[in-house]
Amino acid sequence: MHLEIRDLSWSVADKAVLQQINLQINQGQFVGLIGQNGSGKSSLLRCVYRQHRPSHGQVLLAGQDVHQLSAKAFARQVAVVLQEFPAEFGFTVEEVVRMGLTSHVSLLSGFRRYRQQVEQVLATVGLLGLRAANFDRLSGGEKQRCLLARALIQQPKLLILDEPTNHLDIHYQFQLLDLIKSLGITVLCSLHDLNIAARYCDHLYLLNDGVIQQH
Repeated sequence: MHLEIRDLSWSVADKAVLQQINLQINQGQFVGLIGQNGSGKSSLLRCVYRQHRPSHGQVLLAGQDVHQLSAKAFARQVAVVLQEFPAEFGFTVEEVVRMGLTSHVSLLSGFRRYRQQVEQVLATVGLLGLRAANFDRLSGGEKQRCLLARALIQQPKLLILDEPTNHLDIHYQFQLLDLIKSLGITVLCSLHDLNIAARYCDHLYLLNDGVIQQH
């Protein structure tokens, strides 16, 4: 078992948002979360990548509670791509991608030996020609691919994606998910398109009002 969510509940202001969630992902599986807006998908992902601490239960990665890992140790295993784009980022595409290396290097000079890997991942997401472009001036789809490249350069064992295709046209939706599926890493992904979810996911979990209805 690579990721296990065990009897997880999360509340805010005494209101239950997630209730008794149990979810399992084996290594290399692509698992999807589906459900209406407000069903708890993003909240569950936030519990997995440690933005929220569960009110009850555990998130176990390879048997370890994620809240017992250091920030650096967690970043070496888990990468996250969110829906929201940073405002007024002020960095180039290449600089944004290099940010994903901070868990691997401690000094700026250390980035030089990763130059080939940065170029490779930019080529993989189709942004090598925009490496010097300002992130703020990219289209929504280009920004999403840039943030995916930043996640991939971490060489994560678990990739978490929150509605990764929201800002992409249909061609790039398939291109992006084909790429992610080909990586062979463990993926937990929230999706709104049921056809896309059925095409790419090995297993689907349906959330409704913070409860898993079926899988």
